[in-house]
Amino acid sequence: MRSRRHTGGARTRVAVAAAGVAFLGALAPTPGHAATGPASGPRPSAPARFVPGPCPDTPEPVPGRCGYLEVPENRAHPHGRTVRLTVVIVPAVSARPAGDPVVFMSGGPGGDAIDDMPFLISSGVNKDRDLIVMSQRGTLHTRPNLACPEIDRFYADSVGLRYDEPSTGRLLVRAAKQCRDRLTAGGVELSAYNTTENAADFADLRRTLGIRRWNVYGYSYGTDLALTYLRRQPQGIRSVAIDSVVPPQIVSLPWTWDSAHEGINAVFAACAAQPACRNRYPDLSRTLTRQVRRLEAHPLTVMAQPPSGGTPVKVVLDGGALVNLLVANAVPAVDVPAALDELAHGNPERFARARAAGATPDIGTFAHGLTQSVACSEWVPGYSRSDLLAAGRRAFPGWPDSVLAQAPQLPFEHDVCRVWDVPDRTPVQRVTTVSDVPALVLSGTFDAKTGARWGAYAARTLSRSTTVLIPGIGHWVVPQSPCAQSVLASFLTRPNAPDTGCVAGLTPKPFTITPALETP
Repeated sequence: MRSRRHTGGARTRVAVAAAGVAFLGALAPTPGHAATGPASGPRPSAPARFVPGPCPDTPEPVPGRCGYLEVPENRAHPHGRTVRLTVVIVPAVSARPAGDPVVFMSGGPGGDAIDDMPFLISSGVNKDRDLIVMSQRGTLHTRPNLACPEIDRFYADSVGLRYDEPSTGRLLVRAAKQCRDRLTAGGVELSAYNTTENAADFADLRRTLGIRRWNVYGYSYGTDLALTYLRRQPQGIRSVAIDSVVPPQIVSLPWTWDSAHEGINAVFAACAAQPACRNRYPDLSRTLTRQVRRLEAHPLTVMAQPPSGGTPVKVVLDGGALVNLLVANAVPAVDVPAALDELAHGNPERFARARAAGATPDIGTFAHGLTQSVACSEWVPGYSRSDLLAAGRRAFPGWPDSVLAQAPQLPFEHDVCRVWDVPDRTPVQRVTTVSDVPALVLSGTFDAKTGARWGAYAARTLSRSTTVLIPGIGHWVVPQSPCAQSVLASFLTRPNAPDTGCVAGLTPKPFTITPALETP
């Protein structure tokens, strides 16, 4: 799902699904849309081809050989427009690597897979196997690129606006329409940028590279993609690892509230389990509800310096902004109790600085066009605005309706989808994956975008799956957890019997404890 990414490790910023993924709560699939087993769909009738070529120019040099995959934009029209997808093959560290490589599926939808390589390499994903990274159709290192600078600029400006004010929504819709009009005027067929075509791209990549068997690793939206790929084109898949799981049969706007509830309350429960945190910050759930209600009624407008430095910017903190900062893990989980306590005592600095980070986006690097084409055709149809509000009320009773009416990380999405105007694909996409291919299912207990219980939910129909829950970790588990890295490596070596022994001793890190403050 979409979001700003934060991990320790090689870099300070980790993309996790940039725009929402993003991501999503607990309703059944749309009536009549749930199914199991294979689904019909377009099959490639024009050959895809892989062409060796130069590696992309990135801030960190690309450590491998490169090229691009050329495939039809729409496989139902194989002689029409084609798309080019950048491919990087990172060699294994081992002098005697296994013959079955790992192919990576990034989050978002719309995230830059090439940008994720440093995290994968530092996590040891290419220790014993080659690592293959392909930019998904429409993303930064592809042709065409479905970036939306119009939306990037909206998000930069929106830090100084109320998060869930209707006038803010109108600005977002206008930016989305401007992007849509520009892309379609350039000949882009937006309806072709979907998970079915995306999965077919990876199937074509395996065939064109002449790989007999490979292992799939995806996170966030990449798990939705991996499960779709496994369901539709399982040939040649040795194993599948899914990290921070988005089950395709359940993902929807109402689903986001269930995940937010699970992740946020897991942080509060972990604080309550640590005596120092429990004694210093009692009843965090009530504190959060009070602050959401207070800020929604009386938003704070403050000047805050972005975490990257530079000139302070005006930010507005209302209830919706506060909730979305928590869902996005914009304030590290270990600091959340302290940040909420400070906010309750008149000091909003931690949340204000986190909000200010949005004022300096990397314009044109995130493919909002892919985000909207997937979300509007696969996640939004079938559920109304009232369904979304009802899910929010179930998750957080007592919160203002103005906050609960907007899906976490995907505000005003019904309005955006009205102008994005792509066909409903839920009959072929909102489908359960049933498979006996060995699977590793990884979730973090603090994940408020793709709640941890959805990993176990997806695993129910993966008969040879191993489910692993990592305490105290948020979205995208492997780069943040040495234990998860060890489990993944073991799984790739022995898919039917991975070593999960390191999990038993894990506990969340101690929370930040600040001196008690007087109530203003």
